[in-house]
This record gives sequence, C-alpha cells and structure tokens, in this order.
Amino acid sequence: MYTPYGADLQPVVIQAADGVELHAWYSVPEHQNGQAVILLHGIGDNRGGVAGYGQAFLREGYRVLLPDSRAHGESGGAVATYGLHESDDIHRWVSWLYDKGANCVDGFGESMGAALVLESLRAEPRFCAVVADSAFSDFRSVAYDREGFFVGAGRFGLERIVGRTVGLLPAEMGIFYARWRYGVDLRRANPVDAVKSSAVPVLLIHGEEDINILPLHSRLLAQADPAHAQLWLVPGAQHCGAVGVAHDEFWFRVLNFLAHYNGVRAAST
Repeated sequence: MYTPYGADLQPVVIQAADGVELHAWYSVPEHQNGQAVILLHGIGDNRGGVAGYGQAFLREGYRVLLPDSRAHGESGGAVATYGLHESDDIHRWVSWLYDKGANCVDGFGESMGAALVLESLRAEPRFCAVVADSAFSDFRSVAYDREGFFVGAGRFGLERIVGRTVGLLPAEMGIFYARWRYGVDLRRANPVDAVKSSAVPVLLIHGEEDINILPLHSRLLAQADPAHAQLWLVPGAQHCGAVGVAHDEFWFRVLNFLAHYNGVRAAST
C-alpha cells in the first residue's frame, strides 16, 4: 500500500473486541504540540484517502493516526457496520494514542468516517474535539437518500422523495440482509443520537451542493446539540469538497476549532 510520508510513517496493528485486526499508520512530527488526531476515511476507501489531511496536521505539530476502518484496506472484518462495531474500534485507537503520551486526542472524518467519529462519541468521551465533514445523521435515512442518488434524482433535487418511494424497498431489503447475514442491525447506526448524548465539541462541515449525502444531515446533527455542535455550510462545495472550494478558510476553521478546545481541556486539567 502507498505510504505518503515515507520512512516517518510507522505501521500499527491492534485487535478489536471481536478479534479483528485493525491496521493504521502513525506519524510523529519533529516538533510536537502534544496533541494527536485520528483521521477516518470514507466508504470503499482506505487510510491513503485522508493522508493529505495528515500532512497539514503534522505541520501544526500533531501526531497523526490513519486507521483503515474494519472491512477496508488492510483491516479485517467481514463487513462495515457504520459505527456499530467501529465505535469501539475508535475507542481503542484513542486509548492507544493516550497510552503513547498524547495530551489531547481529536477526531477528524469525512463521509462515512465523519459518521463513524460521531457515532464513536457514545463509547469515547475523551475526545477533546471532533470535526465531521459530510456526515450522515442516521443510516436508515441516508440509505433511502442513496437509492435516490443512484438513479440520478439528486440532479433534480428529488433525491429524498425518490429514495422514500421507489427506493424504500431496496433500502429496507439491504438493511434486512445485513441483519440476517451478519447479525448487524443497521437501524441502530444513528450518529444524531450519539451527538445528543455527548458533550464533546463538534464542528460539522458540509457542502451545499452535496447530492451524495445531503446537507440536511449535518443540519439535523447540529440541531441535535446546539450547545456543543457548530455547523459550517460551504457554498459551491460538493461531497467532501469544502477543502477544495474554500481551502484557506477550511484549515483556518478546523485548526482554530481544535486548538480552542484543546486549550480548554488543557486549562481544565
């Protein structure tokens, strides 16, 4: 597998609660700020897909951990569970980073990875702050939306309508199959509920032109916990496209958000 940072990038393997091997890359900058960030990739991708973000964090002094989600890349697992098992996987990675001496651990995810980092808030209250780019609010809703997306309805603004009519049966059949074949009830994958029950600060980012995961999902997530969640909707940005459309503002917002809450945690301890 391609390794973007050369010799400074260390392979790491840990074991999940169900015995699955989880693989990651770990990189430590020469000048550290004492903080670490976990970068989580999207569906069908691997850690290389978010490695570019890691370079920006390394320049700021962050230790960077790039895991392959279960059933992706080099990590084991029969199927992705959209947070049901991944929540504990991420909890174990956070523990690993604190055991390595990190003062603060932050989370950053895009697309499915954004939903996973939010879902993990049920099992992991030790995040200092998290950033979720293009997350979904609950699996069932996004499954309906995706059915509309696959038939091209998103181009006409009819994604949700088509997904909840024509796409309802195939979406429900997929959910039923996952429960029958793998014992995984995807109806329980609800980042919105995890956000409601958590006090971890969350920055939600979403492109206003996203037809892959509709901006409505991030709006619902923000509404779930206005006290701890901030929302930045990016005009002209498509799915996970904010960093390309508004590069400088993206990094200004992300780095300042994390730095602020890392500082709050440091002051409280």
